[in-house]
Amino acid sequence: MNAPPLALYAHFPWCVQKCPYCDFNSYTLKDELPEQRYVETLLRDFDAQLLGVAGRPIVSVFLGGGTPSLFSPSAIGQLLDHVRRAAGFAQPTIEVTLEANPGTIERGRFADYKAAGITRVSLGAQSFDARQLKLLGRIHSADETRRAAEELHAAGLANFNLDLMYALPGQTGAEAESDLRAALALAPAHLSQYHLTIEPGTLFAAAPPIQPVDDVVEDMLARSLRVLGEAGFDQYEVSGYARPGARCVHNLNYWTFGDYVGIGAGAHGKITIGGVIERTQQMREPRRYLAADPRSLARKRVPSRDLPFEFAMNGFRLVDGFADAQFAERTGLEPMALEAVLRPLIARGLLERGRGWWRATPKGFRFLNDILVELLPESEEPEPIPGSVP
Repeated sequence: MNAPPLALYAHFPWCVQKCPYCDFNSYTLKDELPEQRYVETLLRDFDAQLLGVAGRPIVSVFLGGGTPSLFSPSAIGQLLDHVRRAAGFAQPTIEVTLEANPGTIERGRFADYKAAGITRVSLGAQSFDARQLKLLGRIHSADETRRAAEELHAAGLANFNLDLMYALPGQTGAEAESDLRAALALAPAHLSQYHLTIEPGTLFAAAPPIQPVDDVVEDMLARSLRVLGEAGFDQYEVSGYARPGARCVHNLNYWTFGDYVGIGAGAHGKITIGGVIERTQQMREPRRYLAADPRSLARKRVPSRDLPFEFAMNGFRLVDGFADAQFAERTGLEPMALEAVLRPLIARGLLERGRGWWRATPKGFRFLNDILVELLPESEEPEPIPGSVP
């Protein structure tokens, strides 16, 4: 089994305010941002993990959170320069994505981020409806999202993504379409649509809002496919739509079961070493992460029995599905490991089987969890697929 492409994910755990739906490893910033100390810890973390992937260049970088745009362009540049020197990039210019909140961007700052090495931005719009933004706990307004998009275009960062949510409290199909059209008016290259999911441990879990019924959600998805198709966007994964040439390289590496180093508080990683696949995780709490030896990250070998589920959990997110050859290359298993389990799902209208490939049908694409249950190792339950209909 050859080692797959290697990406880098860096986690920045602080936000101005924790959103009531968010179950990510993020924390409300109550004191001064420990910017330099945190970046230096990220560098030590990366260097410690680099020992296991020496000689493998980085194909993409994603700076997520939290709110990475709370960090200055110079801090981001320090991190990227170090990674480039220590590991090298697979090409002179690779996709380097920065997640940004429209409410944390000062005028002219995107130009500085571009100079620091950012080539793509993911902007957390979520909605253009003032009522919904308030319900979602967002700190920005629709006008701030519009101004941020203008700044991105002015800075030469036209390859940006807008995050939108649907199935919001009391939302109608027409309102979801209005959000979508407002987003498209800003000329993004990529759009991500996520179903609002009530996650355990969140504020919404304690007081769940009333969401649209399934028929309304189906109408929202049908409208999205039509409007986005008319605007020149192709759906290539369960939550992702892109203009030609603008598919997210980093996310595609996840969905094709590539490797990635995860650095930062609570960051996860997946590494293939000598034919063995490991999952890694750093300490979640920022203060503990800053104080710990970066070599103390948790490592867990993925047993062979779990690989069909782990691969399919990612691969079936893609509209085009995956090839048998890719399954064999990325897991070291024979494609027959899938055949016996998945073939009955063809009769249920959830999967299609071609010459050497698998993919979900439009019906299966909406109910991916039903597919994953068939591949699930005993005594485990699948995590909901973000963007799928519950």
